[in-house]
Amino acid sequence: MTRILTLVIYAVAAALAIAFGRRERSQVPTVEELLGKVMVTRTGRACSLLFWLWVGWHFFAR
Repeated sequence: MTRILTLVIYAVAAALAIAFGRRERSQVPTVEELLGKVMVTRTGRACSLLFWLWVGWHFFAR
C-alpha cells in the first residue's frame, strides 16, 4: 500500500510540474528545457544516468 501511495504522489507531482511548466509566462522550465540544460555537461549526463539507474533499481527491480 505504501509503495502504491508513493508512486501515485510522485505521478501527481510530475503531472503538476508539467502542467505548470506549459503555462504562458511561467518561470518553471519545461522538462525538455530542463533536460537540455542538464545534458550539456558531462557531469549532468552522469547524474542523469545515475538517477535513472536509481529509479530503475528502486521501482522496477522487484
